[in-house]
Amino acid sequence: KVIWTLLVTILGYASSLPVGDDSICTAEELAKYSIIFTGKWSQTAFPKQYPLYRPPAQWSSMLGVTHSSDYSMWKKNEYASNGVRDFAEKGEAWVLMKEIEEAGEKIQSVHGIFSAAAISSGTGQTSTELEVHSRHPLVSFVVRIVPSPDWFVGIDSLNLCEGDHWMEEVSVDLFPYDAGTDSGFTFSSPNFATIPQDTVTEITCSSPSHPANSFYYPKLKILPPIAQVTMVKLKKSQLGLSAPYINPPAKSNEVIDSVSETPLDCEVSQWSSWGLCRGLCRKTGTKIRTRFVLLQPANNGMPCPNLDEETGCEPENCV
Repeated sequence: KVIWTLLVTILGYASSLPVGDDSICTAEELAKYSIIFTGKWSQTAFPKQYPLYRPPAQWSSMLGVTHSSDYSMWKKNEYASNGVRDFAEKGEAWVLMKEIEEAGEKIQSVHGIFSAAAISSGTGQTSTELEVHSRHPLVSFVVRIVPSPDWFVGIDSLNLCEGDHWMEEVSVDLFPYDAGTDSGFTFSSPNFATIPQDTVTEITCSSPSHPANSFYYPKLKILPPIAQVTMVKLKKSQLGLSAPYINPPAKSNEVIDSVSETPLDCEVSQWSSWGLCRGLCRKTGTKIRTRFVLLQPANNGMPCPNLDEETGCEPENCV
C-alpha cells in the first residue's frame, strides 16, 4: 500500500508539471519551410512622415532562429538583449548571432539560424528556407525598420507543430515594435539612448500618445499591418531546391495593392500674435495673424484650414 500510494503521488505530481509549447510535438523529426517576408510599408498606408530619402523607407535583412521553448530571442514586455538592441538600432547582427550560438551550446535549445536579404523599399518581398525539428519547432525572427530609432517587426516563438503533424502554411500580420533602447519618436530621430532601458513594447496608432510619433494616427482603431510573413511547408520532392518559394508576382501585387488608404488630417501651428493695426486715424482698421502648415493632408484627410485671420481694430498713436 505504501509503495502504491507513493507511485500515485509521484504520477500526480508529474502530471501537474508545466508543459512547454514544443514538448508535445510528435510529428516527423524534421520539416523544411519556405519563409516569405512581405513589406507593406507604403506611403498610402503610412503617410505620416513617410521617409522618402536619406534613407528612404526600407527593411533590413531578416535574422531568425528555430528553437525550443528554452530559448527566447525577444519577448513583448521584457527587456531586449544586447544583441536585439544592436540589431534594432543599427542593423548589426554579430552580437545577436553570438547570443544564439551560446544558447545552442549551453542548453541545446537552438536547431538552426536562418537569414534573408534586405528589401530596399518599404514594399517588396524577400525569402529563404528554414528547418524545424520535433524538439525545436518554434520560429523567431527580427527585421529592422529602416530608418527608425530602434523599431522592428518580428515573431516570437511561433510553434509550427500541431501535435502529430506540421502546419502546412501559416501567415501572420506584423506590426511595429519598440525595442525600448532609444527614445526617438520619429523615423529620422537622432540617437538618444533610453536610460534606464525600457521593455519591448508594441507601437500602436495611439501609443506612444504623442503627436510627434511617426505612427500616431488617433482616428484609427488599429494600425494597418506594416508587413506580413508566410511560412509554407515544403514537400519532400521540393527539398534541396536552390530557388526558394516566392509568391507569384500577381499575388504579390494583390497583397500590396489591397492595403487600405490611411487618411491623414492636416496639422497647423498655433496662431501668431496679432500684427499692427493698419488703417486711417479715427476709422476702423484691420490687423492680421497667421499660422503655417505642419503636416500636409493625405488620402482624403481633413484639408488645411485658413492660414490667416483678419479682425477690426482701432489704429494706435493717432494724432
